[in-house]
Amino acid sequence: MVPTAHPGRYDGPHDSRYDTPRSAPGGSPDTPHPHAARRDLAVRAAAAQGLVSEAEPVVALLDVAGIRASAAALRAAFAEVTAPGTPVLHAFAVKAAPLVPVLRLLDAEGIGAEVASPGELALARAAGIRPDRIVLDSPAKTRAELREALALGIAVNADNPQELARLDALVGATDATPPPLGLRINPQTGAGSIGALSTATATSKFGVALRDEGARAQVVRAFLDRPWLTRLHTHSGSQGVPLELMARGVRAVYELAEEINAAAGHRQVGTIDIGGGLPVNFASDDQTPTYADYAQLLKATVPELLDGRYGLVTEFGRSLLAEHGTILARVEYAKSAGGRPIAVTHAGAQIATRTVYDPASWPLRIAAYDAEGRPRTGPAVAQDIAGPACFAGDLLAANRPLPLLEQGDLVAALDTGAYYFAHHYAYNSLVRPAVHGFTTAPDATGATGVRFLSVRAAQTVEEIVAESGGDRPDALLDH
Repeated sequence: MVPTAHPGRYDGPHDSRYDTPRSAPGGSPDTPHPHAARRDLAVRAAAAQGLVSEAEPVVALLDVAGIRASAAALRAAFAEVTAPGTPVLHAFAVKAAPLVPVLRLLDAEGIGAEVASPGELALARAAGIRPDRIVLDSPAKTRAELREALALGIAVNADNPQELARLDALVGATDATPPPLGLRINPQTGAGSIGALSTATATSKFGVALRDEGARAQVVRAFLDRPWLTRLHTHSGSQGVPLELMARGVRAVYELAEEINAAAGHRQVGTIDIGGGLPVNFASDDQTPTYADYAQLLKATVPELLDGRYGLVTEFGRSLLAEHGTILARVEYAKSAGGRPIAVTHAGAQIATRTVYDPASWPLRIAAYDAEGRPRTGPAVAQDIAGPACFAGDLLAANRPLPLLEQGDLVAALDTGAYYFAHHYAYNSLVRPAVHGFTTAPDATGATGVRFLSVRAAQTVEEIVAESGGDRPDALLDH
């Protein structure tokens, strides 16, 4: 496998080692990577316990130990580079996995929530996350959303001058001290390799474009006119954005904070929200780059930000969850066309929408298991892994070398813990799959056992009918 400039893509000949967890980097066929070892156990247990079956032919699994480890790595990375006593809030980007039990787990691990809609805020509150550990971002907040955030004491990052004007009215209408309020800045430092996820381009829809004519002076004036405006926020993008580009954006906003504080004559801006965006390695079980890599790069690029004078907020999402999720699907049929084998499964566009529509940017590793959940062995055969949706492009993988799959086997789509099974695409009215967390521990015999924890039940066809107007079938008839 020949990686390209960012960890989300790869080109060149496909190396089938990356299609089975038993030989991923960080391990060997006999000593698999710890992530892969836990995943193998979970797949075998899911098959044995009937979590994946004819009745539920696709299911999502989350590795609880892996999530805890990612949260700990994030906290440790920034603790290492910040001055003692520096206030740091790590807020999980709820969009990456909008599931209440996941948010609750992360909260228990010291990770708050970054929300971008009323629905995401409701999920964070349902998870019991304290308002002072929630940050509201969105380019399209309504007055009602802003009013609710201020009433609850939730930090808000305004997107633009018109939103600041709305906040002027809301803050001025009460004598209460507002929660932390900031302004999102687009440093216009450039795009990564996936344009749709690059938010620091010259024409990005997010934030105030800092390099536009007159913008910098207008931002400084906005702060001087609003003593309650005490934060700056930036986010350069996520998958496909190099760490150096992210760090340059943070540097630009730090320099803006220093300029504002100098003009104000005191430290008005006391916190900088640096967003998230750590890319995920979709090529192996190795987690690269790491939070430590990014934190050390920030220390080298903008050391003054970390010396204790500023509080920090981060908003990581995909990197906390992606490698700890697996979508497991039964092979309903094994067939061939034009000499190429095709494994038809129940996992396709409805759960892996980005991969199906943009496979070059969002490739997925695929692992092959037999019907009992044991890793399949045998010579690699180029084959398609197809989904159930009614269009030809509904493929999890095309011409992918794997041990030849048979009817009843199991296919695992790896690294799907973020932006996959929690973001259902209602094509063909296919049901949302159940989501189960899992933990591993020795049982009474000393063997390692797997315990499953229900995160979300599978959607039913009755629920699909209900949300599709099933209670009003005659609504459009001519009476």
